[in-house]
Amino acid sequence: MTYLAKPKFHHPTLARNAIGFTRRDYEGAISTLCAGCGHDSISAAIVQACWELDIQPHRVAKLSGIGCSSKTPTYFLGQSHGFNTVHGRMPSVLTGANLANRTLTYLGVSGDGDSASIGIGQFVHAIRRGVDMVYIVENNGVYGLTKGQFSATADRGSVSKKGVANSDSPLDMVTMALQLGASYIGRGFSGDKAQLVPLIKGALAHRGAAFLDVISPCVAFNNHAGSTKSYDYVRAHNEAVNRMDVIPARAQIAVEYGEGRMLEVRQHDGSLLRLRKLDAGYDPRDRIAAMNLIQQRHAQGEVVTGLLYVDPEADDLHAHLDTVAAPLNTLGTAELCPGRAALERINASLR
Repeated sequence: MTYLAKPKFHHPTLARNAIGFTRRDYEGAISTLCAGCGHDSISAAIVQACWELDIQPHRVAKLSGIGCSSKTPTYFLGQSHGFNTVHGRMPSVLTGANLANRTLTYLGVSGDGDSASIGIGQFVHAIRRGVDMVYIVENNGVYGLTKGQFSATADRGSVSKKGVANSDSPLDMVTMALQLGASYIGRGFSGDKAQLVPLIKGALAHRGAAFLDVISPCVAFNNHAGSTKSYDYVRAHNEAVNRMDVIPARAQIAVEYGEGRMLEVRQHDGSLLRLRKLDAGYDPRDRIAAMNLIQQRHAQGEVVTGLLYVDPEADDLHAHLDTVAAPLNTLGTAELCPGRAALERINASLR
């Protein structure tokens, strides 16, 4: 449980990075997510990426909203700054923190419910403003905390655990990020650590708005209608004095496949996820080509993964606003209140 601290014992033979930290130093509390949840794999990839980049944990600020995905910052970078906001409001809080102290590395973790529904407006404006951050959406297509209803990213025609087909068109957050002007955009799969870790490392090293959409299977809702061992069947035939639930353990889904290849991944509920990894000749600097490729492959039922777009010359929000180099939270009265003469010069320039 999260209130149980992980053992502090470090074996003397554990590998250390250039600043003397082991991977354990980048971990957090013990996860309370379902066994086999893809979100835990993403947390492990973040730990690996930060360790390999020699990032000082106390120089990272991690922020989240509400949902299974927004619980995960508890499980990595336990020595960093952290703030859990209200539902869908992570981007605006991150923006304010970034404006106050530009010297930290900002990592926003959200989910398809948190960012594609109630927080979609917050997502839109944080991306279009070019806030210097890594924005990760842990995308499982359902509301995991409220029993698996479809989220806004669920594909049309996908079937819920109750056998109901989704009739709504999905939101593709990668396409939205492309349209909004994000300068580093990638899509990964939680079970493909070999691809996901470099994507996160690139995002952490990028200046500007970096967005990663990570497909992360939910293992809690793969029991199917008609099974006499399903939760619904047992509840319908049992008179219980209270309501309890048990989440069975599932094996983690992991894949390995080459560049330019397509792989069908069998999910816990029996459905197939068709992943296509970008080939080595793909040019990620063409925003329009990236949008076209995503739509072309989506029409064939495939999800493209890899670094889809990057602008190597991107600016961030501080460059757009022409703020001073010093963090705003370090400025004193003399800098923030320069006097009447300075105010009159500013007003005169606006007339």
